[in-house]
Amino acid sequence: MPSQLSLVPPPAPRRPAAPALVVVAHGSRDPRALSTVSALLDRVRALRPDVPVHLGHIELNAPLLPDTLDALGDTEAVLVPLLLSRGYHVKQDIPEMAAASRAHTHLAAPLGPHPLLVDALQARLTEAGWGGTPRRTSAVVLAAAGSRDPDAKTDTARTAHLLAARLGVPVLPAYATAATPTVDTAVRTLLARGRRHIALASYFTAPGRFATECAQKAPWTASAPLGTHPAMARLLLHRYDETLARSAAARELASA
Repeated sequence: MPSQLSLVPPPAPRRPAAPALVVVAHGSRDPRALSTVSALLDRVRALRPDVPVHLGHIELNAPLLPDTLDALGDTEAVLVPLLLSRGYHVKQDIPEMAAASRAHTHLAAPLGPHPLLVDALQARLTEAGWGGTPRRTSAVVLAAAGSRDPDAKTDTARTAHLLAARLGVPVLPAYATAATPTVDTAVRTLLARGRRHIALASYFTAPGRFATECAQKAPWTASAPLGTHPAMARLLLHRYDETLARSAAARELASA
């Protein structure tokens, strides 16, 4: 007769810890930006409690990305830029900081363009009062930070195209700095086309100087930044998952 000890099942093997998700924010002197990003990360943690979530900034706020990576040591981490398009930070700053760390890092794409961003943009416009005017007189200015990198303009233009298809009205991208057209110019262009109800869609991840300045130029209504909208948390996790899947596929290909 087997002893009671032999009937006890062996302990289940411990699953390896999930790689860390490091959300890389730009940083801002506006204190609302840090509080907004921190709240967004709390949403991410609530969606995926199994994933260690960390924050690192490129500049202006603590923790800076190099400090966050140093604290992770030589563990595995996925760096997801809390940025809406390609540009210098995505192509140069973040890879250089990652290369200088001991962590085993994987670099994700920026958040945009993606349909989840359009979900958030549409929701923020609706919150601001969008939807009660005839489409034949309505239009939207998609106000973004701006970059000298042409890929950044391409990405923002793609988001404007997706938003226009969703709303059924013209959507013109405009920029706070480093690129054209400005918000003022985009508004004048739409007015010249007979569009009288022009909303400004704030294409910023959090409140800050550029978002505030652009909103002040809105001729009718301006939406809030994307902030803690649930689609933002889902998109951060989507970029995390697709980056790990891409890395796993590359390893399999290399070992074949």
